[in-house]
Amino acid sequence: MTSNSQPDPRILVSGEDALVVEFGDVIDPTINDHVYALANAIDAANNGFVVELVPTYRSLLVQYDTELTSLGEMTEFLNGLVAESDDSDHGENNTTRRIYELPVAYGGEYGEDLDDVAEHARMSTDGVIAIHSGTDYRVYMLGFAPGFPYLGGMDERIATPRLTTPRIRVPAGSVGIAESQTGVYPQASPGGWRLIGNTPVALFDQSADPPVPFLPGSFIRFVPVTSEQAEDVAQQVANGTYIVRMTEQRT
Repeated sequence: MTSNSQPDPRILVSGEDALVVEFGDVIDPTINDHVYALANAIDAANNGFVVELVPTYRSLLVQYDTELTSLGEMTEFLNGLVAESDDSDHGENNTTRRIYELPVAYGGEYGEDLDDVAEHARMSTDGVIAIHSGTDYRVYMLGFAPGFPYLGGMDERIATPRLTTPRIRVPAGSVGIAESQTGVYPQASPGGWRLIGNTPVALFDQSADPPVPFLPGSFIRFVPVTSEQAEDVAQQVANGTYIVRMTEQRT
């Protein structure tokens, strides 16, 4: 068994050139720590035959070059790293929590569904804002679009169903709620989440290093700002002078 009484990892074949290491079957911070501990260990090994790593909430897909290694060798390699990482520190969140602050202008033109979310939650819009901005959200993984953070930890009191008919275009930076999840659209795209606000911070900049201002395993805190403050941040972002504020907390 792994630490914290988690099930033993399973290594499964995925196609002709990939393996999936499953650490559990639920969304859990400890399981997610194991995923990224293994990903970091693979990167550190730098063996040359790993082509791509795809981490998720609870598993890691490892694609490899079949001309440089075999299924048996890859399985042995991963088993060894899993055994080593099981006895090590599983990510920054066991000791230090990194919190990245995203300024958000809530409601009005920035979040046209805020009133609907408040009505569904049977509270005021100020109440929704206070709850939404009063939680630090763990970044479990980045996906379906570059820079899109899959966040965990939203308060169930403001959970709201998706739109019946998705919008054709959701502005970049839109902060939304869908069922029990909250997230930020890094680019303009179609979407069916309930929009409650907008951040002027760029969540993905291909020319920046790193291109995403936060990493999986870290946390995002939404900070309410006025429209004037949001415009000021947007100008700084456009000028390339804005730096996302990050704080660290010992846990």
